[in-house]
Amino acid sequence: MRAIVLREFGGPLTLSEIETPTAGPGQVLVRVGASGVNPLDTKIRAGRAAHARTRLPAVLGLDLAGVVERVGEGVTGFAPGDEVFGLTGGVGDLQGSLAEFAAVDARLLARKPASLGTREAAALPLVFVTAWEALVDRAAVREGHKVLVHGGAGGIGHVAVQLARARGGEVFATGSTRSLATIRRLGATPIDHSTTPVEDYVGEHTGGEGFDVVFDTVGGETLDASFAAVRTYTGHVVSALGWGAHSLAPLSFRGATYSGVFTLLPMLTGRGRDHHGEIMREAAALADAGALAPLLDPRRFTLATVAEAHGLVEAGAATGKIVVDVDVDVDVDVDVDVDVDVDGGRGAGGQRAGGAAAS
Repeated sequence: MRAIVLREFGGPLTLSEIETPTAGPGQVLVRVGASGVNPLDTKIRAGRAAHARTRLPAVLGLDLAGVVERVGEGVTGFAPGDEVFGLTGGVGDLQGSLAEFAAVDARLLARKPASLGTREAAALPLVFVTAWEALVDRAAVREGHKVLVHGGAGGIGHVAVQLARARGGEVFATGSTRSLATIRRLGATPIDHSTTPVEDYVGEHTGGEGFDVVFDTVGGETLDASFAAVRTYTGHVVSALGWGAHSLAPLSFRGATYSGVFTLLPMLTGRGRDHHGEIMREAAALADAGALAPLLDPRRFTLATVAEAHGLVEAGAATGKIVVDVDVDVDVDVDVDVDVDVDGGRGAGGQRAGGAAAS
C-alpha cells in the first residue's frame, strides 16, 4: 500500500510503498478515506512531541475515517462495508492514518455519522474526544452552567462550544477579533481577548461571580486567566494544555478546582480504549441530531500534498480543520523498501520523539 512515512524527526514526509497490514485479534482493517491534520501531527513530525512517543520510521496521522475491509478474530461490532471513524493511530506503536489501509483496535472506532461525509468525519476524532473528556468527563457540564471556552473558534474550541451547548450550557468563548463572527455563528457569546480584560468579561457576563466551567484550549497565559475567571467555590477549570509553570494562587483564592486531559493516554497505554469508542458514538449521535458539525478548510490535499497541508497547519493559516483525502488515485513516484512495522513494532532506525509540544 501507499503511505506517508517519516524516517527522521524534522525530515520530509515521504510517499512510500510499504506492506499492507492485516487485522489481528480485536482489530479492524480499514480502507482509509480521509485523515485529519492536527497541530499535534506537525509537532510529532518535527520531534517536538515527547508525550506522543512515536517510533521511527512511522506512518503519521491521528484521525481516521474510512470503510471496514476485514475484521479480525473476536471482533463482533463491525462488518466489511461499515463506514467508521475514530482517533486510531499515529502515536506510540500505532500506525497512523496517512496510508491507504490501517489495522486499528476496534475499541477505538465507531460508525461514521450518516449526516457527515468522510472528510467531515475525519476532522472530528481528536478534537471531539478532547472536548468530551474535558467538558463531560471532568467538568460534567449540564443545563444552567455558564461555560467559558478559551479559543472558541479553534480546532478543539469550536467543537467544545457545540458540545457545551448540546449539554445545556450557556456558552461564552474568547477569540481574536477576526474569529468573533465564527464564535457567534456557533451559538456562543464572543469575547475579544485582545481588548477585554478578564475582570471586565467576568463582571459583564457573570456579575463578578465567575464561570461555572472554564475550558482552556490555548495554554500559557490563557490558563492563568482561567484561574481568575472561574466561579468561587463551585467552579472548575479544565485544560488541554496544562503544562508549564503556573501559579495556583488565583484558583485557590476562589476555592475552585482544576483538572487536565491527556487524550492520547488510551492509545499509548492500551487502557481506556473502550471509552474512546463510546465517545465517538456520542459524536456520531450529536452530528446526526444536527448538534455537531466541524469547520473544514475548503482546500483539498492528497497523500502527494501532505507536506503542504502540514505547512498550513504549522503556519496557523488554515481556516478550519485541514483534511487529507487518502482514498484517491495518486499518480506520483513512490519510494520502496521502507522498513516500517505496520503491526506496531520498532522498525530500523526507530527512536522516540523528544521535546515538548502542545496538542
